[in-house]
Amino acid sequence: MTDRKADGADEGAGAAGSFEDDRAGRSAAAPRGPLDLSLLRTFLAVHRTGSFTAAARLLTLSQPTVTTQIRALERRLDRELFERQPRGVAPTPYADELAARVAAPLDALAAVTDHGPQAHPAPQPVHLAGPAEFLCEAALPALAPLVEEGVRLRVTTGLTEELLDGLRAGHHDLVVSTVRPRGRTLTAVPLVDEEFVLVAAPERALRIDREALATDGPAALHGVPMVMYAEDLPIARRYWRHVFGRRLTGEAAVTMPDLRGVLATITAGAGFGVLPRYLCRAEFEAGRLVALLDPEDPPINTAYLVRRPGAPDNPHVALVRDRLLAAAHRW
Repeated sequence: MTDRKADGADEGAGAAGSFEDDRAGRSAAAPRGPLDLSLLRTFLAVHRTGSFTAAARLLTLSQPTVTTQIRALERRLDRELFERQPRGVAPTPYADELAARVAAPLDALAAVTDHGPQAHPAPQPVHLAGPAEFLCEAALPALAPLVEEGVRLRVTTGLTEELLDGLRAGHHDLVVSTVRPRGRTLTAVPLVDEEFVLVAAPERALRIDREALATDGPAALHGVPMVMYAEDLPIARRYWRHVFGRRLTGEAAVTMPDLRGVLATITAGAGFGVLPRYLCRAEFEAGRLVALLDPEDPPINTAYLVRRPGAPDNPHVALVRDRLLAAAHRW
């Protein structure tokens, strides 16, 4: 994964921090003649990853080499292409226009030069990343038929921002993201709306005044242990704001940074918690879990399927993407 502090430091010291100094002399020094395609390839990698450091990893070049090539292209075009940001760099409007013009031709040329016009190499494994619970309970079962057809999967789990950084750096092909990615370097499509539900085991629910919970709010849960994902109660706090219109206070009796562990603990009767409905479906159907409330407007979070533009031409990536989008209506 990209180290954020180091990445930002490299961008400032290497490239974007010197743009102002170079601008005055560009017109006089701009060379003439054919434009080196390697400069355009490097430019496109920086534009797509949003980082000189990530582009260097993708191209197997050093970061100073990427910096030098971008500065050479800027002198050649007499244009500034990137501006420094707290994390990486942002393209200028001219850079966006240039990327739109050169992306398709360079990708087509790379397909020929990498494999040869007649070659048909075996597709590489598809690198899929996302939250462990969603991948295990929803995504991977949906992709099982593709494995029978020869698709190979390499699965990574983790926190969304770290996985998106890895996608920009070329470590993943597809990421299931719990937030819409910022910037224009990644392509995201809505995958599924996950609904959050306030739940408890049936025997625990019998000891909770659910009518008072619906009419008077969370005071009815006073004294009932909370089983949560993390100490700061992120999912439950969102539920409290959305459904009850107030702030959640208190401390969890159990925390577990895996929603499957939270589910197992609640199902065993330890207390109540807030979980995505897709994760609880089997327990609801079997009567091992009940929803304590059924609000007309439950809190919902949209998950996105994110792909890095300009990723290698692997047909199996498209197969995985299409299968996930087709299966999403069942979740």
